[in-house]
Amino acid sequence: MGTKAISLKLPTNYTEEQLKERIAKQLNIRDFSFYTESKSLDARNKKSIFWLVKVLVSSSKIKGDESPEQDELQIPFKKRNRKIVVVGSGPAGFFNAFVLQKAGFNVTLIERGSDVQKRGQAISHFERSGVFNTQNNYAFGEGGAGTFSDGKLTSRSKHISKEKHFILSSYVKAGAPAEIMYMTHPHLGTDNLRKIVQNLRHEFEELGGRMLFETQLEDLKIINGKVSEVVTTAGNLEADAVFIAPGHSAYETYKMLIRRGVPFRTKNFAVGSRMEHKQETINIAQWGKPVLPGVKAAEYRLTSPADGTHQVFSFCMCPGGTVVPAAAYEHTNIVNGMSYYKRNGMFANAACVAGIHPDELAGKTVSPVEALDQLQKLEELFYNFAGSYSAPACSISAFLNQKTKSAPLESSYPLGLIQAPLWSLLPAPVVQSMQAGLQDFIRKMRGFEHGNLLGFESKTSSPIQVIREKNGLCEGFENLYVIGEGSGYAGGIVSSAADGIRAAMSLVED
Repeated sequence: MGTKAISLKLPTNYTEEQLKERIAKQLNIRDFSFYTESKSLDARNKKSIFWLVKVLVSSSKIKGDESPEQDELQIPFKKRNRKIVVVGSGPAGFFNAFVLQKAGFNVTLIERGSDVQKRGQAISHFERSGVFNTQNNYAFGEGGAGTFSDGKLTSRSKHISKEKHFILSSYVKAGAPAEIMYMTHPHLGTDNLRKIVQNLRHEFEELGGRMLFETQLEDLKIINGKVSEVVTTAGNLEADAVFIAPGHSAYETYKMLIRRGVPFRTKNFAVGSRMEHKQETINIAQWGKPVLPGVKAAEYRLTSPADGTHQVFSFCMCPGGTVVPAAAYEHTNIVNGMSYYKRNGMFANAACVAGIHPDELAGKTVSPVEALDQLQKLEELFYNFAGSYSAPACSISAFLNQKTKSAPLESSYPLGLIQAPLWSLLPAPVVQSMQAGLQDFIRKMRGFEHGNLLGFESKTSSPIQVIREKNGLCEGFENLYVIGEGSGYAGGIVSSAADGIRAAMSLVED
């Protein structure tokens, strides 16, 4: 029995039978098995768009073996009488706890919000009533911010192949579509993610892990650089090691860590607004036609040097998705994007943000706490303008011309829009860069000017970063780790989960 890898160009609406026929014809064999290694859409020529599919074929008629070597994550199990506390159930916190429990530690995972079912009900109520829930929202609750997103599984992080394979295979085991193992741009959709995080939690608990919902980290008891207890709203927890995965929104957790001597520094991040277009507009721009059989919805990823000082780029593009009210705290107003697995909504949305440093925003050198404070003030500014969680918004053309139009704006945003001069609400250097970047995007994509800008997008990454040792420990501490997006070293589901896994393995292999 031999194996051979082949690449095939297939129509966008190809069937399994057509794929088998192409394999048989190319290799001139009839008796074989195969699996898909990769699948990507090639839309460079709008007159000839196709799937490029790489398959590994096995047959007694094939000589040689072209099977790729899969470097699997090895988690050695042994009973370890050490208590681990993990804070935050987003991708970083969950996969960190999952690996440590598999390795034989006694793991308690705490989450300030509720389980995903209760969280979903709270979010639905918020979107119907406009009454904000401080415990369960788009930032806090089981699965973290990623649970209510598009569920993208792409990552630019290098050297995480073992971790990525473990993450994706765990998702598939928990109910994710098998295609995430081979799609170039895999995604889960929020509908799948809500089921997956629940199934993974059940597996964690079956392994002996303990999950405490509605339990918020308040403080750490530290003696000579070593955490002895984790102080929570549900009581104190003894710990031999503590892993904190705060996500990008837990400002009070950041500030508590800084008060306790955990070293942070400021870093570049990005802010802006969310762009929204009719999905058909994006389809025509990318494909030259409103519908492409066999493909859900067109995507885009745009970058621009803009004014030459601040790069402008699209972020977290949600085809067929919804713009959502993503505030983590009462009386702040920010937006984000979400979509379902089918990506069949009327609208497409993505962040349009400019990279900037907190020092430039403030016009002076700022501390990490000051960087967080100025970001929160911007989030409060948008709330104060709206007087609610409605999204301040304007058309792209109005933003470029700095002139508000009276025509109503169509949107997927559930809490309504308020016409606003976003160029007056956003920081001046961000506005200047976004205007240059948007003009560039319009030149690159036909019809891009027929879109709107919504609200304040402030969660592309954290403006601060913890200072860590090579093994992931916080500098100056024996048993404290800050991981995931909130550490400033990761962003998105896969890279955050991988960061959590690596920190876990550093303890496993210690």
